[in-house]
Amino acid sequence: MSNTTIYMETGSCDPRYNLAFEEYVLNNRVEGNCLLLWQNDNTIVIGQNQNAEAEINRSFVEEHHITVVRRMTGGGAVYHDLGNLNYSFITDAGDTENLTMDTFTRPVVEALRGLGLEAEASGRNDILVSGKKVSGTAQRIVKGRILHHGTLLFDSNPTMVAGALNVDPAKFQSKSAKSVRSRIGNIRSFLPRDMELKEFWDYLKTALAAGGFRMESLTEEELLEVRKLKETKYDTWEWNFGRSPKFDLTNKCRFDGGSLEVGLCVEHGAIQNVVFYGDFLAVTSLQPLTEAMVGCPFREEEAAKVLEGFPLREMFGGITETEILSAMFHAGDLT
Repeated sequence: MSNTTIYMETGSCDPRYNLAFEEYVLNNRVEGNCLLLWQNDNTIVIGQNQNAEAEINRSFVEEHHITVVRRMTGGGAVYHDLGNLNYSFITDAGDTENLTMDTFTRPVVEALRGLGLEAEASGRNDILVSGKKVSGTAQRIVKGRILHHGTLLFDSNPTMVAGALNVDPAKFQSKSAKSVRSRIGNIRSFLPRDMELKEFWDYLKTALAAGGFRMESLTEEELLEVRKLKETKYDTWEWNFGRSPKFDLTNKCRFDGGSLEVGLCVEHGAIQNVVFYGDFLAVTSLQPLTEAMVGCPFREEEAAKVLEGFPLREMFGGITETEILSAMFHAGDLT
């Protein structure tokens, strides 16, 4: 990130407050580069378009008093604890057609390499150190501004990571804890010289704000707005879990661009309700599309006409129109 970066901290480990803080900054800091570093205590953060109940191990979550909250970006579910550090870049999106993850993952990879680590970007949205995943990332675009945020597993509890998430068998051959632990790693275990998380935090804010940073805080009035957003959105069952009606047709597919699950209610030959779940890397809301689908005849060519009116790359990441239609019309099981 070039030029002086505005650096902020949330001052909280409450995930619902932190996500409200991040969203407020995205919507209200409309100029310049912003960097946030923050932590959540024992939390599962699910992607914007995921089916919450399908992503968590409910009994484990309740037993260990783990908070479940939905974020406003796409991608998959992740577990956070105080051994994990989150970062958020907020800046001008520019030409969204040519926007890549690499623009934002590169500074993080270089910062990790600066500590003597063998770091690299991998796949759709991961950062690896010595072949183990230490970071997952996601993006959101709002009115020409982009939020890019990610996790950094510094010294997280791998047993909790494995137990909290109800792992999609399409991602792992085994649903056992071992399969998850073998895939992720902690940055601290790879460091040539050991450091505490506080030292890592201090290093990172300097490394990521390459042009220097200026510490800022939200005003009392702005913090009041953050708390209102937390209470009206991130504290609510409707946002975090939502109602899941019984669908006439459901289908789940895995494509190169991620998983896609479609639920459809069809009455008198027309779509009455549709939901798209998945860990695809959406950067905008699907609501305008799902609303436009209501009343559409349940025919592939008619649904294709609706899809053509929307920026599918922003909504579904790497999942194509052909793949969306395939999931809707060619592989569902009537229930």
